[in-house]
Amino acid sequence: MTRIIEKRKFPIALLASAAALGAASSASAQSSVTVFGVVDAAVSHFSNTSRDPRGPTPADPLYQNRGEIRTSTSMLRHSGTTTSRLGFRGTEDLGGGLAASFWLEAPVTNDDGNAAGLTFVRRSTVSLSGPFGEIRLGRDYTPTFWNDSTFDPWAQIGAGAALGLAAGNSSPGNGFAANGNYARSSNSVGYFLPPKLGGIYGQAMYSFHESAVATSRAGRYVGGRLGYANGPLNIAVAYAESSLPEGAFVGTVDQARIFNLGGAYNFGVATLSAAVSRTKYERDYGNTPVAGRAPEVDMTGYLLAVTAPVGSHLIRAAYSRVDYDRHGAAGKPRTSKLAVGYVHNLSKRTALYATAARVNNRNGASLVVNGAPAIANNATYTARSSTGYDFGLRHSF
Repeated sequence: MTRIIEKRKFPIALLASAAALGAASSASAQSSVTVFGVVDAAVSHFSNTSRDPRGPTPADPLYQNRGEIRTSTSMLRHSGTTTSRLGFRGTEDLGGGLAASFWLEAPVTNDDGNAAGLTFVRRSTVSLSGPFGEIRLGRDYTPTFWNDSTFDPWAQIGAGAALGLAAGNSSPGNGFAANGNYARSSNSVGYFLPPKLGGIYGQAMYSFHESAVATSRAGRYVGGRLGYANGPLNIAVAYAESSLPEGAFVGTVDQARIFNLGGAYNFGVATLSAAVSRTKYERDYGNTPVAGRAPEVDMTGYLLAVTAPVGSHLIRAAYSRVDYDRHGAAGKPRTSKLAVGYVHNLSKRTALYATAARVNNRNGASLVVNGAPAIANNATYTARSSTGYDFGLRHSF
């Protein structure tokens, strides 16, 4: 009798468990979390050359030219063609076409085991998306950086990176600080257009400076990007205003105003891309000093590139240039760069690559191949050239 009762209870318990499992399965089907990343390591070498351009003059007939100095370094470094990273992203389906998602992405320095520690400075956002588009909050890429990155075959990574990144992150002279908001901006509110607009895409971003000091706006960013991608054509334009760390005295705000335009066309056998960018650095004064306003600096960058896939291989080459106009200063500094590269895809996730690049400086410019140490550029030596190469292995997961 006892056994009969037990047999009757067992199916009921089994059905209850199955119902609980079904409910759990239904809930998990509405949300997902993904762990992803890239591990990229390269053997790299860099060499910089500076020269003394002077010789004896009537004012100094005994001057002895000091020739040239060359500095070089070799290293094993991370992120030779793709930034090493570790990330977590997830999406929850809220129904009615709405979805909530998060994205946490940390840089990984796999050459030293991440000695600096893990931080989510690459991206840390939470967002809500639907038929209206997407609203994204947190630290994210700026719209103007996307144009520089999208149309550069190296996506601004490694020795081949176009000059836009190096120029965008460094001080242009005339006392202006570096643009810390160039690639990413913290404390931002972003909006992205919905994906199905006949090829039209775009985004807008505003970043709070979060300063209690009335004259301080360092960290503020406002900008947007609008593009069209359909079939083989992709073209986009972007504009932004970024506030830099304060200038020489209280009451000034340094601004970087950025405009760039890029486009690419896939001809099948190869993709040709081109971009032009212009950044104007200027200082806003609360009270104009007696000595007058600081001279502005204009930087204009150009990029022409080609990528050609051949089976599991990829060949890429790019020419980029940055022209400076330091108003009131003699000469027009200019830097040009030529980069070539090769990628052999061993699988969809693993690749071997090689990149070589050379930078030439003129009239006082002092840029270097991305990753190289600073080049000598002073009263005695004038920066001339910088060369570099990467041989590496990349694996994504």
